[in-house]
Amino acid sequence: MKLLIASDIHGSAKYCKKLLNAFECERAEKLVLLGDILYHGPRNPLPEEYAPAEVAKLLGGVKEKIICVRGNCDSEVDQMVLPFPVLSDYAAIFADGVNIYLSHGHRAVPPLTPSDVYVTGHTHVPQSTREEGFLHLNPGSVSLPKDGNKTRGYILFDSGTFYFKTLDGTVYDKV
Repeated sequence: MKLLIASDIHGSAKYCKKLLNAFECERAEKLVLLGDILYHGPRNPLPEEYAPAEVAKLLGGVKEKIICVRGNCDSEVDQMVLPFPVLSDYAAIFADGVNIYLSHGHRAVPPLTPSDVYVTGHTHVPQSTREEGFLHLNPGSVSLPKDGNKTRGYILFDSGTFYFKTLDGTVYDKV
């Protein structure tokens, strides 16, 4: 199974378009969104081309392919305009023999085993670490990278491997 995993669009139509272009180019089966879809949040600057209604419309074009968890900036009002479920704090995908657990990253870590992969967003910083035995991955932010990181990107899961990629599709790490 091929999954494109991304987080923290924060209402940027510019970077949502780039993400959807990457999704199309990768020919992934599912677009996994790790929250913070529309609102930029009170601690963040406005992202480029901030247009939450346009982002909702753009994502609506692939709504049947989206798996999404709720971020700390997502609310019931967002669910009123997004045409796919967005209010679950956790989700799980079992693909190619890998247990992939999803969360935005602002809630407690669920009970995991050493063979599990936990994928979160929230920090806006790409991450690949082993914690208490499980693998913890973070694609960073599509629109607002932080902590000196300038990479806007996603993770592509393909045939059991996680590839960290920039929005133009360049691989910069893999697990």
